Amino acid sequence: MTDAARTEHRFPCAQCGADYRFSPEQGALICDHCGDRQEVTAGPWGGGSLRELDFDTALAQKLPDSEIEETRVLSCPNCAAQVEFDPATHAAECPFCATPVVTDTGINRHIKPRGVLPFALDERSAHKAMSDWLGRLWFAPNGLRDYARKGRRMQGIYVPYWTFDADTKSRYRGERGVVYYVTRTVMVDGKKQTRQVPKVRWSPKSGRVARFFDDVLVLASHALPKTYTDALEPWDLAALEPYQPEYLAGFRAEAYTVELSEGYTEAREHMARVIERDVRFDIGGDRQRVHDIDTSVRDVTFKHILLPVWLAAYKYRGQTYRFVVNGRSGRVQGERPWSALKITLAVLAGLILAAAVGYVLAQNR
Repeated sequence: MTDAARTEHRFPCAQCGADYRFSPEQGALICDHCGDRQEVTAGPWGGGSLRELDFDTALAQKLPDSEIEETRVLSCPNCAAQVEFDPATHAAECPFCATPVVTDTGINRHIKPRGVLPFALDERSAHKAMSDWLGRLWFAPNGLRDYARKGRRMQGIYVPYWTFDADTKSRYRGERGVVYYVTRTVMVDGKKQTRQVPKVRWSPKSGRVARFFDDVLVLASHALPKTYTDALEPWDLAALEPYQPEYLAGFRAEAYTVELSEGYTEAREHMARVIERDVRFDIGGDRQRVHDIDTSVRDVTFKHILLPVWLAAYKYRGQTYRFVVNGRSGRVQGERPWSALKITLAVLAGLILAAAVGYVLAQNR
């Protein structure tokens, strides 16, 4: 493949010249015009584990040029998503919010993806998963469910994430609480009764805990609500492949909008919660008080990776509804629409049922 083809994520068929696309079903490049098949070539790091990048080196902007790439992106004025487009595209619709936009945003320079998790579900399977999910939402408007089921095709998007590794050692001070019981005599309805009353005996406790964090996952995009993407987990990160642009053929990729330093701040918050849990476990007892945790962090490394999401954005009666499907597991998340008519009918039905039950009880009396 030529360097230009790799940059644009377009790959001409060796037999007929039409564009290949990556097929989730076959795990290879397929030409829809003539049916030719081509395996995805091995990346520069082979098929083994993905090499991490040094965090401090990246912050100092000293990464080698081989770790940086430039892509042409579309910036949505509504949701701020930045999605890669090829130079032949002059106008498009934002896949995240269905806002019409004109592509004229220039070049985006960013850290190259180190790994990619290829799509395992095709569009038909993702659409069925979304339709089944909508079908279980009884209070969703019928019009939206029908529109989503029969509407346009879903779009395959590779969403950017950061992963962080770090070696941590923590010193803590706290207290261990041991529950014991004392007997108390109380008056109940004029009669004496004895009860066991719990008390807590506290004793000081200090110590050390250590933990190595591997692949702390942080969403590197603001285009989708984090509650949606969190609900798509877990991701089978063990199946990550070294980044090859062939995996993106026929799909789009979103450029990261959460910078590396911002992503690390979120990763540290996650680490702090896990470390506090470790400290409480180390303190032991029945209850714990944590007064202070002092953590040293060493050997911080990171990767920029792309994870597969099938996305549908529908404008229905002036409002945008978004649905996302994990491109590996088929897990679905999205806005939960509500039908005022269905809710009203359900309330009325409940009132009628309650009135009928009340009438029957009254007659029996």
